[in-house]
Amino acid sequence: MSETQERPTAERTGTLQDLAGVAPVTTNSAPVHEVKRDAQGRSYATGRRKDAVARVWIKPGKGDIIVNGRVVTTYFARPVLRMLITQPFLIVDRYNQFDVYCTVAGGGLSGQAGAVRHGISRALTHYEPGLRGILKAAGFLTRDSRTVERKKYGRAKARRSFQFSKR
Repeated sequence: MSETQERPTAERTGTLQDLAGVAPVTTNSAPVHEVKRDAQGRSYATGRRKDAVARVWIKPGKGDIIVNGRVVTTYFARPVLRMLITQPFLIVDRYNQFDVYCTVAGGGLSGQAGAVRHGISRALTHYEPGLRGILKAAGFLTRDSRTVERKKYGRAKARRSFQFSKR
C-alpha cells in the first residue's frame, strides 16, 4: 500500500470483499539471536544458581578453565562439580575447544558450579547462536530458581519449631 492509500477500517468497510485486498500485517515475533563477541573475540554471560553469581567469558582455545584466578581442578576439587561445568561443552560437542575465564561469588561450591554451568551455556549461545536449541532442550539455559527458604520468627529454622517440653 502506498502512503496515500488508507487501510480500510470497520467504519469505512461495508463487506468482507473490501477487506480481501488488504495485505495482512506481519510481525516478526521470533527473536533473532545474533553473535555477541567483544574486540578480543570473547563472549560474555552471567550465570546464577542459588545465591551464587558467575561472570563467564569464553573464547576459542585449548580447553583451559580458570575460576577466580585458579585452575578448575583446584577450585572445584570434587569431580562431580567439574563434570557439571563441562556438561554444556560435551552436549554440543565442543569439548576442549574453548577457554573459560570466570569469576564467581556467593553461595557454596555446588551453587557456584551450577552458576558457572549456566553462564557457560549462555555464553555459548552468544558465541554460536545455532547451539541454542540443543542447550535449551537439555535445560542448561533455564535458571534454576530454587533458593533457600528464609527463617521465620518464632521458629528454630525455616519450618522447624523449638523443642516442646510439657514439664
